[in-house]
Amino acid sequence: MLDQDLKNQLKDYFATISSPVGLALYQSEHSKQAELREMLADVASCGDSIALVELPEKVATVEFDILRDGHPTGIRFRGIPGGHEFSSLVIALLNADGKGKLPDEGIERRVRALKGPVRLRTYVSLSCTNCPDVVQALNQMALIHADFQHTLIDGELAEAEIEALGIQGVPAVVSGDKVLHVGRANFAELLETLEGALGRDELPVTAQPAKDYDVVVLGGGPAGAAAAIYSARKGLKTALVAQRLGSQVQETVGIENLISVPYTEGRQLAADMDKHLRAYAIDVLDHRKVEQIVDHGTQKELRIQGGETLRTGALILATGAKWRELGIPGEKEYLGRGVAFCPHCDGPFYKGKRVAVIGGGNSGVEAAIDLAGICAHVTLVEFAEHLKADDVLVRNLRKLPNVAVIANARTTQVVGNGQTVTALRYQDRPSEEEHEVALDGVFVQIGLVPNSAVVKDLVTVNRMGEVVIDERCRTSRPGIYAAGDVSSVPFKQIVIAMGEGAKAALTAFEDRMRAA
Repeated sequence: MLDQDLKNQLKDYFATISSPVGLALYQSEHSKQAELREMLADVASCGDSIALVELPEKVATVEFDILRDGHPTGIRFRGIPGGHEFSSLVIALLNADGKGKLPDEGIERRVRALKGPVRLRTYVSLSCTNCPDVVQALNQMALIHADFQHTLIDGELAEAEIEALGIQGVPAVVSGDKVLHVGRANFAELLETLEGALGRDELPVTAQPAKDYDVVVLGGGPAGAAAAIYSARKGLKTALVAQRLGSQVQETVGIENLISVPYTEGRQLAADMDKHLRAYAIDVLDHRKVEQIVDHGTQKELRIQGGETLRTGALILATGAKWRELGIPGEKEYLGRGVAFCPHCDGPFYKGKRVAVIGGGNSGVEAAIDLAGICAHVTLVEFAEHLKADDVLVRNLRKLPNVAVIANARTTQVVGNGQTVTALRYQDRPSEEEHEVALDGVFVQIGLVPNSAVVKDLVTVNRMGEVVIDERCRTSRPGIYAAGDVSSVPFKQIVIAMGEGAKAALTAFEDRMRAA
């Protein structure tokens, strides 16, 4: 089932596994049982310490567990983990033996404190690029927590369950009959969600002295990585704090404008940045959320969720941006039940249905073109009088017979029946007349908003929420700098963010030398 090139790669990966790990296959009469058995046998053949074990218990579909030293780890797969989820299988085997990139002790401490028993199911699409992040994070939590079970479920094999739960987006994380989360999320966001939904035991009272640094970089995207590397190269004691390394870059599929690199993809670029960061003496503190920043003058104090505290003489803000929301009634209520942000991941749920795309920029028009290939009809709604996307995209859009464009329209409400989206309301701006379009889903594509909430009361921000900087990346507060998409620098591009991160680090170093 697996081709020889892939098997050779797996042999290299699995050569590091030193303890017995297993693939425990349940018995089933499902039509895909033989296919799953063949895949697992191929995977097991690539590692001397990996065994395929056939269990006597019978299940209705196709399922297997990951074992460690012959015992269940709490990680289960229901379905054949092909597509993007094949990486989740490989990483689960490596993580079960303590290999691969794992959370540090500070994060493990919070995971262990979750109130158990924890029983989670994540419904995925094998074509979803965001699902593996959620699956792999929850699998790692299962390996850490003593009473935590997590099951990946291929949505194609669980249509009745998905319909009963009202799920219309992936990944969807479910506990019992309650949907806890839908859509992309990183480890830190998922942990925070679980702490809120399940509660946690009181963390042991242990002394956690503040850690001191010359420079702390907040954010793990291109700007943050560049800032941290340049700071470390100047011999400064440096820490990088981020919820997720790679940040928004992880959501970018093709990158063709990073000078000297004709083509790469977001996940590859994020992996390359991570590798570059770890080549230097940088304390990389990922899966962290900063709750408060206090300015003590020459020292800035970062208070991190979970009790950690960092102190630094120079703080570089590189927190990037996130998807902009409409902020209208019904949007949050129907998130994952008809409201989505990723047409690539959630588009297949709307095959043969009617949807709307909000936003007439490049991302909105591209989304409408993609969705037109699988949906019965697409309505593109744009606030401005004309679409703002590139001409070539607009021309391609206009050629499609099942796409309607409504410009000069203010979206006012996402309408639903309590379970799912049924319509979209908008106001014609010139006439102020209200209209309603019957549909099944709404894809929001209106750009990004800066992640500046943690510093908006500390430094000057503009009306768009961007941190205002000068030509050297200095903010309104001495010792605090900003770079990349969170800042007021024009043009939100990867190559610009990298340059701005380097500039911020050099400015911080220069200011330090002058103050010495």
